[in-house]
Amino acid sequence: MKRFFLPLLLLLFLVLEGVAPEILPRDLINGKLYIIPHWVLVFSIMITIFYDLDHTFYAVLYGVIFGFIIDVVYTDVLGVYMFFYGVVNYFIHGLKLVLHSNLFIALLLVALGVTLADVGLYVTYNFIGIADVTWQDYAMSRLIPTVVANLLFLIVIYPLFKGKLEQWSELQLNKKKIV
Repeated sequence: MKRFFLPLLLLLFLVLEGVAPEILPRDLINGKLYIIPHWVLVFSIMITIFYDLDHTFYAVLYGVIFGFIIDVVYTDVLGVYMFFYGVVNYFIHGLKLVLHSNLFIALLLVALGVTLADVGLYVTYNFIGIADVTWQDYAMSRLIPTVVANLLFLIVIYPLFKGKLEQWSELQLNKKKIV
């Protein structure tokens, strides 16, 4: 049963991510700021930092799977979220190997991951003609508020899941066979 905790939590964050725009203010300061929740990505980065070992890539797999689900449910273009969530988790996994796991590093890696994913999404949608926003407008009205809001989300879930992810990693990935 413990094997299903991570996918169920990611599914919960996926559902909450879809409901969040209805709960959170749609736009702030007279419609000039837009916040996009990337809660699945934030939690999968936490999985990368605190659950995955140096030779395991569960977060990359979860990023690809749940990115595809986001593509199917919420977007018109298949594969964009799937690609960027997988690539970002792979990149963060590589950085994790040279950095210590603590709150400051988690904030740094989540900020970097959300920025890379959101900029990648913007460039892709701009290239295929779905988004028609200048870089300056995008950076000021969407990118910065999105990164800040997702960092606040990390600060909320960090104390709840850091210890659990490390504990589950120890139980599931570092099993020692008793002979």
